[in-house]
Amino acid sequence: MNLRRDVFQAIADPTRRAILMLVATQSMTAGAIASNFDTARPTVSKHLQILTECELLKQEQNGREVHYHLNAKKIKEVADFIEPFRQMWDDRFNKLEAVMKNYKSEK
Repeated sequence: MNLRRDVFQAIADPTRRAILMLVATQSMTAGAIASNFDTARPTVSKHLQILTECELLKQEQNGREVHYHLNAKKIKEVADFIEPFRQMWDDRFNKLEAVMKNYKSEK
């Protein structure tokens, strides 16, 4: 069965978000990534598989080692999708803050 992975389901998991943070600054092997977690290596490998299927991570063969690194293009796509929602909530919170300041000054 071929599952289609969803980017937002992938980043909903805290371990996968932590993996993304780890490889944000440098590429790492699966073993190096796994050494940062108290879970079994196969569990980390499954997380890496999901992140790779969602194209959030890319694999690069370097001799016998496979290095994982962020796919900046895909991360930007996710950020671009989220940006209008972030802006909408910023606007709403700014309006609420203005109302609260006005309410406090009237008292």
